[in-house]
Amino acid sequence: MKEGLHPNYTACTITCACGNVIETNSTKSEIKVDVCSKCHPFWTGNLKQNTARW
Repeated sequence: MKEGLHPNYTACTITCACGNVIETNSTKSEIKVDVCSKCHPFWTGNLKQNTARW
């Protein structure tokens, strides 16, 4: 691999607005998100689909 081409990866904490915390690796040390897999309606089963036909 070429020197200086690839970014430095460090431990990263992803924090959701619902309070869920995920530990991973990234080029950033901290990421804040509004929606995660714990609170997104599609993954929680609360998704309401509009199937009305006009």
